[in-house]
Amino acid sequence: MSVVRLNPQQEQAVKLTTSPLLVLAGAGSGKTAVITQKIVHLIKHCGYQAKHIAAVTFTNKASKEMKARVTKLLGKEYAKGLTVSTFHNLGLNIIRREHKALGFRPNFTIFDDQDSFQLMKELCKKSDDADKKEMQDILTQISKWKNDLILPEQAVGLANNQETLLAAKLYEAYTRSLRAFNAVDFDDLILIPTLLLKNEQAIREKWRGKIRYLLVDEYQDTNTSQYELVKLLTGRLGNFTVVGDDDQSIYSWRGANPQNLELLQKDFPNLQVVKLEQNYRSAGRILKSANELIQNNEHIFKKKLWSDKHYGEPIRILSAKNDNDEADRVTKEILSRRINKNTPYKDFAILYRGNHQSRLLEKFLVDKQIPYKISGTTSFFARAEIKDVMAYFRLLINQDDDNAFIRISNVPRREIGVTTLEKLGSYANERHVSLFEAIFEVGLEQTLSGKGLAAVRRFGETIAKASDNVKRGDSLAVVRELLSYIGYHGFLFDNSSSPKAAEYRWSNVEILLSWVESGLENNKLADDPFAETVSKLCLREMLDRGDEEEEEANEVQLMTLHASKGLEFPHVYLIGMEEELLPHKSSIEENNIEEERRLAYVGITRAEETLSILVAKKRHKYGEMIDSVPSRFLEEMPQEDLEWEEDQIPLSDDEKREQGKDRMAEMRKRLMS
Repeated sequence: MSVVRLNPQQEQAVKLTTSPLLVLAGAGSGKTAVITQKIVHLIKHCGYQAKHIAAVTFTNKASKEMKARVTKLLGKEYAKGLTVSTFHNLGLNIIRREHKALGFRPNFTIFDDQDSFQLMKELCKKSDDADKKEMQDILTQISKWKNDLILPEQAVGLANNQETLLAAKLYEAYTRSLRAFNAVDFDDLILIPTLLLKNEQAIREKWRGKIRYLLVDEYQDTNTSQYELVKLLTGRLGNFTVVGDDDQSIYSWRGANPQNLELLQKDFPNLQVVKLEQNYRSAGRILKSANELIQNNEHIFKKKLWSDKHYGEPIRILSAKNDNDEADRVTKEILSRRINKNTPYKDFAILYRGNHQSRLLEKFLVDKQIPYKISGTTSFFARAEIKDVMAYFRLLINQDDDNAFIRISNVPRREIGVTTLEKLGSYANERHVSLFEAIFEVGLEQTLSGKGLAAVRRFGETIAKASDNVKRGDSLAVVRELLSYIGYHGFLFDNSSSPKAAEYRWSNVEILLSWVESGLENNKLADDPFAETVSKLCLREMLDRGDEEEEEANEVQLMTLHASKGLEFPHVYLIGMEEELLPHKSSIEENNIEEERRLAYVGITRAEETLSILVAKKRHKYGEMIDSVPSRFLEEMPQEDLEWEEDQIPLSDDEKREQGKDRMAEMRKRLMS
């Protein structure tokens, strides 16, 4: 077994197992090592079997890496049966095992955001050019209700205006439709198991017997339903270790509640707290600046990062005439360092508050022939060809999946037009059956006839035959035969901009089929290996869009501050450190400056060696060039550690502080004018 050296605080966190534990882990403090070593300790020294331990993360990538680390430390035999998964995968597992108690048929469907939007559009009876934002706002509200464990009837009762009442009524209709489709959405993967465990004591006790020790990573990102699920799984004894950092809580917009850290003390009076404050990532000057900035926030728990690394270079505050000049400046600096110091491109990261800021950067990077990668680009699973083939998979395992049916009923074209689908849909609604089931009812002939009826029945027979064959034999061979029979390869050539583009799209389909092959092997002991594989692929798409595993390339990394969390880079450029950008205008208006400060803190602590912050004097906004004001966060950083570009002569630390005060006074004056 490999040996990992821990510092005293990390070791304390690993060995404390007799009471509930909160590990307050600062940025770069080695929290993953603590979680993996604790799992090893529980199995090797505390009598736990791997099958009775669950570790929960927020991304598939993190859970995969953690499982690999533990297996390497323990060996495959000792790690057998260990659960390391996302919250949503854990919830999916509970629903799958308890589907009878929940009233679901075994092969239920998981709706992604596009499926949910399509359903909401149908419920609102909106046309394609209708107000998409209005429907998206309703879905966002439904998501918030689910995260707060508020059911449709409760939402209706709580509504205090017509707008909220409309959303609550649509929540009722949306929930009824999901049930009718034998489907759940992403938020249901937490809501449904939580309510099940809360209301069914026997099932609750069964799962507490299965999961006898729970570890939770990134605990500050949990929402109300996730926190409740943790409590229900661990019981009064609180056999858990949660790891989090209130200073890195930056996801309130998607339901994260940093107050869950405070609630732990109330719900578990015997909670122990261990602070990890030694940072293994950043130079001392960067940590000092991050510490001083974040101290302006209120804190549940006090902590201060420190490092035994070198103090490092001053943090540069670079001035740009405008956003065009800002992008030009950053790309020139990167090219210069690459040429003069032979620094690999992958050592650079450019961080920004909003995705729109990447557009100019891309232009200048392309002009200077600098390779780059933007995180958060189109997901593999969001590509049209992948969504098509996934819809076929979904329909093969669940013929009641109306969304999948609608997507592929005429892909490739098979004379099932909009009018035919509308007639079929009306009949299915009257009969309270799925679109697929409606195809084979004799009564359909009163509504649909001729070519339309023949086309939908041919389609239905094709799917029914393939679905039956999938259950009987070689699932992958059946799927390949189906794609060949419907002519999907030819369809791509007919509907792509060039033969090269068509081949690229078909290669994506081949990649998906290789994942199915791998999934079938991993799930061969399941009751229905193909259904299990497809369900996991559906969930993977929702959890990690744009997070496909790729070989690390020598490219400059471009990403939002939100996307940068958990990553580290030798050289970081943080652009757009201006009022109404960082902090963002909406956060200023909503008086949510503390989360914006945490976002800036996350950006600063991504840097290992150097940090450069750019401030533009003017920036394009709303179609015109507008004056910018430097961010208030610059005032809150230690001025003696900042090197403002316009400072030409060397100054003492005291002189820098005084100059900083004068500069910030001028900023405030501009803010007030």
